[in-house]
Amino acid sequence: MIVGYDERNLRMNLDEMLAASGITGSNTPANSENLKSGFVTLIGRPNVGKSTLMNNIIGQKVAITSNKPQTTRNRIQTVYTDDRGQIIFVDTPGIHKAKNKLGEYMVSAAERTLKDVDVICYLIEPKAFIGEAESKIIKRLKECKKPIILVINKIDMIKKEEVLPVIDMYRKELDFDEIVPVSARNGNNVDDLKKAIFEYLPYGPMYYDADTVTDQPMRQIIAELIREKALYCLEDEIPHGIAIEINMFKERKTSNGKPITDIDATIICERDSHKGIIIGKGGSMLKRIGTDARFEIEKQLDMKVNLKLWVKVKKEWRDSDILIKNYGYDKKDLADN
Repeated sequence: MIVGYDERNLRMNLDEMLAASGITGSNTPANSENLKSGFVTLIGRPNVGKSTLMNNIIGQKVAITSNKPQTTRNRIQTVYTDDRGQIIFVDTPGIHKAKNKLGEYMVSAAERTLKDVDVICYLIEPKAFIGEAESKIIKRLKECKKPIILVINKIDMIKKEEVLPVIDMYRKELDFDEIVPVSARNGNNVDDLKKAIFEYLPYGPMYYDADTVTDQPMRQIIAELIREKALYCLEDEIPHGIAIEINMFKERKTSNGKPITDIDATIICERDSHKGIIIGKGGSMLKRIGTDARFEIEKQLDMKVNLKLWVKVKKEWRDSDILIKNYGYDKKDLADN
């Protein structure tokens, strides 16, 4: 089905997907036999809007967004729950050609996810041609025996009639179970996408409590928010060779009894020249990054934040297995159970 268009596409036989799944949460409703729950991945090449879409669906920021590709580095699990059941979204790094060990980790994270989920959402932009990167992803998807939903993102940037040639082109490449044009930025058709996903999830109890939003530790969320603001502020001046290390994360009471969180963090870069750019003239750039990051962190924690930032050079850290692991990208997390 093409949501929002009077066209139909063939569907796969999904009877085998209707098996009950295992783990329940303590807040699972009494009528759990009528609920659906399962894991869904958002897959696609870098910078197609996977993190923006996931943040829109769950209603708050968990994955960072940027106009730079390969912003997401880990598989991030977020949880959407309503009266129909529960969707556990796994946001992945964009599939791209790896140039270093960090890149290899990112690609492995994305491809491993395809094996672990119940439904695949393949995000693309509304362009009337299929490039090399998209062709490789489609080839990989043809090997998957899972329901696949083609999600055409950024439809707010084109006229509605311009979507139809994109639909025709992609449906000739793969027999998608659903095709849903959306705008992750303004929310157009996002409810239709959630409805389509629930249709293909198996029946079964919820995996998480109803009020769970993510399984990511707050330290990691804070580190990612700082990295996001660094990417925005630095624009094209610094490549993706930065990481964030949280050195201190501690809540305390002020003299008037109000809570405040003290956070010390280090921005890791690969070159001395990058360090100077990140700090800026008279510390101006580092101050800007800190101000923007503190604003977002205070919204997350719902309290005042005292944020201190430092910059440190770790040459070629993206090619060091030890440093990659130290900064939160552990290959063991991708190993088969």
